[in-house]
Amino acid sequence: MPTILCLASYFKGGLFLEECKRQGCHTILVTTQKLEHEDWPRHAIDEFFMLPLPNLARQPDVTHAIAYLMRERAIDRIVALDDYDVEIGAELREHFRLLGMGASQARFFRDKLAMRTRARQMGVPVPDFTPIFHYPTVSDYFARTPGPWLLKPRSEASAMGIKQLHHPDELWRTLEELGDRQSYFLLEKFVPGDVFHVDSVVWDGEVVFAAAHRYGLPPMTVYHGGGVFASSTVAHSSELEAALLAANRQVITALGLSRGVTHAEFIHATADGQLYFLEIAARVGGAGIDRLVEHASGVNPWVEWARVVVADLQGEPYTLPPVRHDYAGLIVSLARQEWPDTAGYNDAELVWRLHKRHHVGFIVASHDHARVQALVSDYAARVAYDFSASAPPLERPPAE
Repeated sequence: MPTILCLASYFKGGLFLEECKRQGCHTILVTTQKLEHEDWPRHAIDEFFMLPLPNLARQPDVTHAIAYLMRERAIDRIVALDDYDVEIGAELREHFRLLGMGASQARFFRDKLAMRTRARQMGVPVPDFTPIFHYPTVSDYFARTPGPWLLKPRSEASAMGIKQLHHPDELWRTLEELGDRQSYFLLEKFVPGDVFHVDSVVWDGEVVFAAAHRYGLPPMTVYHGGGVFASSTVAHSSELEAALLAANRQVITALGLSRGVTHAEFIHATADGQLYFLEIAARVGGAGIDRLVEHASGVNPWVEWARVVVADLQGEPYTLPPVRHDYAGLIVSLARQEWPDTAGYNDAELVWRLHKRHHVGFIVASHDHARVQALVSDYAARVAYDFSASAPPLERPPAE
């Protein structure tokens, strides 16, 4: 029986664990004590270890803990369920000489500077950017690149820590505040436009499945300014869908992913109509995106990721399940109410509701693209009025 050890600094990945168990694997979950009482699928977890650490990035503590477990357990694969665990997962694979993504490649999927540099080298359009290393180079960047600009942490997620700047003086003041941490940031031209995400399954370097969706408000706007998070399927067989899927394949090929899943983001610039690559992660999209993809296509990225890992582990071919070409829309928001009453949302196309304290969320699905678009627009407006709340944006993950 193959053994798969999963790392989770955040509560997610239940469907992955369930599918691994269904495929006959021995499953081990390593997480932190603060997540002990989350609703993990304990029926699908053979061994559950909670480390007394703020997160799983603490080294060498995590390596020591895994080494201790391996004294009596033959672990075949290590899988990082959360974005913040991708690099530690890669370090552990290299340390214990296990197959899978190594530390160098993991940087392409966590470090925004690494992924942009590699993408640009391979001919993928990206917004103009510069690292924060050499001040004369940064000054030259300002001289050739009109603002506004975005100062981005290289390894955060969910638009965390991003600052919009309108004058070079703002940057120099911010860099002074950052001190020795400034090299962990990059500077990028702000490009207005519609933002899209493409969620993929990759096998033997080929994108065997990809689904393109358009965000409502850009994620950065929602994260920093509040509002309703929304996303909906791009029209099938459209020029836009074809362009997004082609750009997504180009990025994945450039970064060299062999097997796994990805969540990539692109922006369709208002000014020049160009499609620019923003970022990519080697994990499943959050905020209910896996359910959105599933209701539009019949393919759940968490489930397929587990099937890819198990097929790879057992030396068997991976086969994608039948794919539908329907449409779905996702609406999610923080809520003022502890448990929002959503009984008034009852359209026939409503296929999923989020059940989480101080949150509200829905997925609508239909064969009709226009119907989904209309429902997403209507629900987003109603949710904003009935429930929506906002919280101050975090500059970095909660203290740990």
